[in-house]
Amino acid sequence: MKNRIFFKLLAVFLLVIAATAGILDVLLGSAWEASLRTEIERNLTQKTLLFAHRVETDRTHTLTEIAAQESLAAGARATIIDASGKVLADSESDPATMENYGTHKEFAAALSGKTGENERRSATLGVPFLYVAAPVSGGAVRLAYPLSDVDAVQAQVRGRLLWGSSVAFLIALLIAGAASVWTSRRLERIVDVAVRIEKGDLQARVEDKPLDEIGRVAAAIDKTASQVERSFEAVRSSQHQLETLLNSMQDAVIAISRDGLVQWANQAMDRLVPQRTRLNAPVVETIRDPDFLAAVQAATTTKQVKTTRATSIVHGRAFDVTAAPLPDGGAVAVLRDLTETERVEKTRRDFIANVSHELRTPLTSIQGYSETLLDLTAENSGPHREFLEIIRKNAARMSRLTEDLLTLARVESGETRFDTEPVPPVELLHDAEESFREIARGQGVDLQIVETNGDNGSVESLPPVRADREAIHQVFSNLIDNAMKYGRTGSRVILGARPARRGIEFGVEFYVQDFGAGIASEHLPRLFERFYRVDKARSRESGGTGLGLAIAKHIMLAHGGSIRAESELARGSTFLFTLPTT
Repeated sequence: MKNRIFFKLLAVFLLVIAATAGILDVLLGSAWEASLRTEIERNLTQKTLLFAHRVETDRTHTLTEIAAQESLAAGARATIIDASGKVLADSESDPATMENYGTHKEFAAALSGKTGENERRSATLGVPFLYVAAPVSGGAVRLAYPLSDVDAVQAQVRGRLLWGSSVAFLIALLIAGAASVWTSRRLERIVDVAVRIEKGDLQARVEDKPLDEIGRVAAAIDKTASQVERSFEAVRSSQHQLETLLNSMQDAVIAISRDGLVQWANQAMDRLVPQRTRLNAPVVETIRDPDFLAAVQAATTTKQVKTTRATSIVHGRAFDVTAAPLPDGGAVAVLRDLTETERVEKTRRDFIANVSHELRTPLTSIQGYSETLLDLTAENSGPHREFLEIIRKNAARMSRLTEDLLTLARVESGETRFDTEPVPPVELLHDAEESFREIARGQGVDLQIVETNGDNGSVESLPPVRADREAIHQVFSNLIDNAMKYGRTGSRVILGARPARRGIEFGVEFYVQDFGAGIASEHLPRLFERFYRVDKARSRESGGTGLGLAIAKHIMLAHGGSIRAESELARGSTFLFTLPTT
């Protein structure tokens, strides 16, 4: 790892240094060459002008002597021509043997009165020359400077540049190597810390000063590791608290992954199925109850809470199972042991049923003897008759109470079997109305049936419901009786039916509506509890037992339906129950 980082960094540094050195060589060499040529041209032009001036003014020397002296002074070949281009003097050749120079570019410019320049390779020497010509009276003068010296100097300079670049390259290479080692070691520390954090060592730190980008990266990793460590500690603390809480529960809790493996189980589950709860094992190896497995599967697939009853997890014990989906898939199930609760509930129901059954005979006797004594003392209006009337009324009330308790116990325990059959809703409504028609008329209450079903259709068009006629008639009796007692101020009670809008997907909703004083909203959730009364004094005066709505609720549950109440103060109350259709 270290070698890979080092060589990568070193390769980058070498490329940068090599490119820099090459560019400097090219740019410096070109710039120096251009500067040198410019300087030579400038000097040669000045010397040519001085040469022309001497030809114009020097009358003591011949042209040949002037050409030789100027050539020696300028270090260049000197030539003098007349206006026709004929060579009059030359520092290196015999003018008689030389060709006409009037057509040469630099002489042509000089003969026209300007300073002419040209650069070309000599046909005789094969060496490039720089030619500069200047006009004189009756002709022109020219200096020719060989550029081979420039190439030699330029080659020498390039050699020195190459040598300097090589030395600089070696020095830069050493510096780059040191920087590469230093940088690679810093990066390696960062990588090592990242690997340690990945493996779970959240206390690992780089501890590199944030002087540059690498230091800032190291500081960011240290900061992130600190935050992750704090978050992990918080999660671990929360997990420990959750495990402690779940282990302290009496109910068994088990978590199942989306592929059906046991993820976690509390101590209650371990006690419930000892030596069978194994983490990461299929849940079917721990709990083989089909109802439990179906609830867990349904919660996992539908992402909804499912409840069921399991009786084969432990022999002779029943459990209430609640399975809830987990956010990342799978489900968590809570198993509540209902064995003792059901035993106590069964004992309570049996006790109520037995006591109610045993009280029926003595209460009937008390009621019968009190009525007989009342008949014998029909002409007596003294305190004896008043006492006998109190005995009769309380015996009758206790008789109704025992009958209701016995009915409720039988319905709750399932002892009462309902013979359900398809029944048109309109028949149930008319049966109830006929039973209470005269009673309502006697109390001044208008009892009527709403013939429409709420969907612009008639009640007769509603589909049949599955119901036990006698049981549903008892429900109607309780609701109508309550409506006439507590909604008497409204002087009207309405019966009706319509398609179910909630609860059962396919069903019919029946309702009994009064227009009395209404019920406060805080009482509505508890109306169907046994012995619950909104106005206790008024309920006792009316002779109610407080069990009618509880009986109605359990009858509806046995039918697979539901019952509820709606009310507004001073606007009356509506009791609604729903039955499934056939």
